[in-house]
Amino acid sequence: MSTEPPDTGLLPAEVRTRLAAPSVLVDTEALEAVRRRFDDEQAAALGRYLASAQSPNTLRAYRADWVAFCAWCLAQQRQSLPAAPVDVAVYLAGLAELTRDGEPGRWALAPATLERKAAAVAAVHGAHGLDSPTRADVVRMTLRGIRRSRRTAPRRKRPVVLATLEALLAELPAAGAARRRDALLLLTGFAGALRRSELAALSVDDVAVDTDARTGEPLLVVGLHATKTDQEARHGQSVALPRGRRAATCPVCLFADWTDVLAAHRDGGTPAVRALLGAAPEADGAHRCHTFAGTPLADGTGRPLFPAIDRHGNLGGRAVSGRAVAELVKRYAERAGLDPGVYSGHSLRSGFATQAALGGAGDREIMRQGRWTNPRTVHGYIRTANPLEDNAVTRLGL
Repeated sequence: MSTEPPDTGLLPAEVRTRLAAPSVLVDTEALEAVRRRFDDEQAAALGRYLASAQSPNTLRAYRADWVAFCAWCLAQQRQSLPAAPVDVAVYLAGLAELTRDGEPGRWALAPATLERKAAAVAAVHGAHGLDSPTRADVVRMTLRGIRRSRRTAPRRKRPVVLATLEALLAELPAAGAARRRDALLLLTGFAGALRRSELAALSVDDVAVDTDARTGEPLLVVGLHATKTDQEARHGQSVALPRGRRAATCPVCLFADWTDVLAAHRDGGTPAVRALLGAAPEADGAHRCHTFAGTPLADGTGRPLFPAIDRHGNLGGRAVSGRAVAELVKRYAERAGLDPGVYSGHSLRSGFATQAALGGAGDREIMRQGRWTNPRTVHGYIRTANPLEDNAVTRLGL
C-alpha cells in the first residue's frame, strides 16, 4: 500500500476541485453562499480567517493526509467524502501494517501519525458540514488496538548536551556566512530550548538586546510567535539568552556578528558580504557584546533571522525551514563523528533540559525557559540526565 500522494490529474474532478481550494478545511461551497449573499470582499475576509484557524504546519500535514486518503479511496473504489467509517478503519489498519524499506522489524508509521491521519479525515468532514466517520466505534477501536499492539518505548532522539554542542561548533566552516549563521542557530536553539519550527520562524525583529538587572551584563530577549503550546500567540512567549563566558558561545556576540553579515547583504549583496568576511577575522576570542546596542535591521520588516544559504555562500531571501534546521544538526553531528541518525532538530531543545538538569536546575527553572506546562515532561529529562536524582535506591546501603 503506497502512502505517496498521487498525480492529482488522476483524481476525480470533485476531489481535484476540493484540493485546489486554499485550504481543505474550508468549505468552499459555504464561502460561495456568503459571496452571493454579501460580496466578494466580505467572503474573502471570512475565507482568510477560516483558513487561519489552523497552523500552517497542521494545514500542510492535513492536506497531505487527505490527498493520500483520496488516492486510497480511488484505488479501492470507495467514496472519500463522505467516507464510511469501516473504510477509514480499513485504511488505518493497512497503514499500520507498513514497515520501513529494508527494515522489516520497524513500523513505517507511528500510532501518533495514524491518529493525525484520522484527525485530517475528521477535519475535512467537519469543514464540509458532515459527520466525522472517525467518531464511529470501528475507527476508535482500530486506533486503540494499534496503540495497544505497539507497546514499545518511543525512539527518542539523543539530546545535544553541552559537550555535544561544543563538538558541533568545532565543525563550523573556517570562514563564510554559514559559519556565523550556523553558530548562532545552534546556540540559540540550545540555550533557548527552541523547537525547530520556532527557530525557522524567527525574524531579526524578534530579537532585542537588553541588560541583566542583576549583573548589568548584556543579554538577548527572543520573542516567539505562535508556538506548539501557544498556537494563537496569546501569551507573548519569549526566552532570554544571557552573555556567554566565551565569545564563541556568547549569544550576544554571535548575534552581533551575524547581523553585520545581514546588514552587508542588505546594502551591497553578496560582494559586500564577501568583503566584510574577508576583512574580519573569525574566532579571535574577543567579546564585543558590551559595545553592541542592537541592529538597525530590526525595522519592522520581518527580515528572516536565519535565511537559507546556498553552497556558494549566497544568502537567500527566505528563511530556512524546520526540516533544514533538523538536517543542519544532523550534518554537524556527522562531521563531528557522531551518528546523525540519533540526532534531530529536537535534540537542541531536549539537550537544554538535560544539560540544565545535570547542572542542578529544578523543574520550575527548566519549565520556564522551555515553556513546558507539564512537569512530567521535565521529569523525563531529569531521569535521563541523572537517574539517581531523588531516588531512594541511593539509601539502600548497598
